[in-house]
Amino acid sequence: MNRSDAWTEFGDILRSEDEDIDLARAALLIASTEYPDLRVERELCRIGALAEGVAYRFADEDDPLFHVNTLSEYLFDEIQFRGNHDDYYDPRNSYLNDVLDRKLGIPITLALVYIEVGQRAGMPLAGVGMPGHFLVRHRDVPDLLIDPFNRGILLTEDECAQRLKEATRASVPWDAGYLTPISNREFVARIIRNLKAIYLRRRDYDRVLTMIDGLLMTQPHLSPERRDRGVVNYRLGNYNEALDDLEAYVESGSSVPDCGDVQRLIDQIHGILKK
Repeated sequence: MNRSDAWTEFGDILRSEDEDIDLARAALLIASTEYPDLRVERELCRIGALAEGVAYRFADEDDPLFHVNTLSEYLFDEIQFRGNHDDYYDPRNSYLNDVLDRKLGIPITLALVYIEVGQRAGMPLAGVGMPGHFLVRHRDVPDLLIDPFNRGILLTEDECAQRLKEATRASVPWDAGYLTPISNREFVARIIRNLKAIYLRRRDYDRVLTMIDGLLMTQPHLSPERRDRGVVNYRLGNYNEALDDLEAYVESGSSVPDCGDVQRLIDQIHGILKK
């Protein structure tokens, strides 16, 4: 599947109601932009097999805490999924197929595995986009918070607040709203934003451009992404494409604090094209 086809199918998924967005399929389509030979259905079957491996262990037990502990023991002790503390910014940590292959990931992708396996086994789980650290919570037991990056340990709200303090060096005040489940659309957008940031660090602008395309499909109202796509196209020498985005950004009608800088770049590109 080439990138264009992957994003087309990705866009079809995003036209669903948020609760109907298939997170695992969406994440695998993101991965297909990097791995054109990836077999999405095969990868989904692997997740289903993981769910089958834990579901029978629940037996007739309906205690949510028992389910969470059983799932955590299965994924992190038996299957040995773990957080990649040594190479956090390896892009493979953000591609679901690689996470399934290597059993290594970052908080959001390990949370995705945890949620998708758990839900297939009958557990109502949701992603929590706490600043600095992605978590999972049980929808029926709001104070049941799980940290898949750290082997599924359970956290209290106070412990979450402490983690935020450490992650942000106390620059972000605690708000209990940080533990509210995020939407499925925001979930997939965060995966793409992680990859965009990784590729920006590597100055891999072709891949940055790919990720921005995905972000604009996920959240088309994000005019700063149009600015960024314009800048990346400028770096790649795609001047006409750069102009389209940069001019749209300046004319977007929203607050454009860097309007002067962007306009100077627009003028510079016009000068290049006149030569």
